[in-house]
Amino acid sequence: MIRTRALLRRLGTLYPQSLRESWDRGGLMCGTLPAEVGRILLLLDLDEIAWEKGKEFRPDLVITHHPFLFGPKGKVFREDPRKKALYEEISGSGAAVLSYHTNFDGAPRGMNEALAERLGLLGASPVPECPMMWGGSLPEEMETEAFARRAVALLGSGHGSLIKGREKVRTVAIIGGGGSREWKIAMEKGFDIYLSGDCPHHARRDIVRYGYSYLDLPHEIERIFMDRMREVLLGMDPSLEILALDHEEEPLLV
Repeated sequence: MIRTRALLRRLGTLYPQSLRESWDRGGLMCGTLPAEVGRILLLLDLDEIAWEKGKEFRPDLVITHHPFLFGPKGKVFREDPRKKALYEEISGSGAAVLSYHTNFDGAPRGMNEALAERLGLLGASPVPECPMMWGGSLPEEMETEAFARRAVALLGSGHGSLIKGREKVRTVAIIGGGGSREWKIAMEKGFDIYLSGDCPHHARRDIVRYGYSYLDLPHEIERIFMDRMREVLLGMDPSLEILALDHEEEPLLV
């Protein structure tokens, strides 16, 4: 067991609210924080499917990456009655829900550092013009298509969509999730390819026009959140019982 106050203080030092984007939501989403925490459920997203699988674990604390409530509570509940019902069920269970989103993404020991490490990038660090973006170098130059296939495998995404503007790759920049609109920063900083997700049509056309390389990956590569957060939490208290659930279903290709 660890005192909740001590746990939150240490997480707040690693992932301070000052790093959170102005539009973002985070922190305590649901329930009342217990005095002590022994069991933690880690999720990329909290929904009915994940809670049905995780509630038998009887967590003291649920930590998610994406905010459980993204917006004012009253508005969210009016638009999504199922979320209101889930909120009430979780609150009644005695568990509390915390979310660490954009303040986790760009921080050291956070999302994009973890993704850069998984890709094996050397000298990975934040890009000053876009601190959420991390960039580094491959050990050796690769053919663009070969690198894209390797990235898909390493990040466990199952698939990706490559715009190949350049034949070779040595330097790589990445933002997990929906950072596709930052591609021009990656290009202007001299990275050979940029990896992110949720790329809209017009952004894709602009990337093609500029002859740049971009690999669009599913938002679910952010499931690496659970690996990194587990590592951080066990570093605080190895006796913690942690259950990480990945309830993502594979898409049906038709």
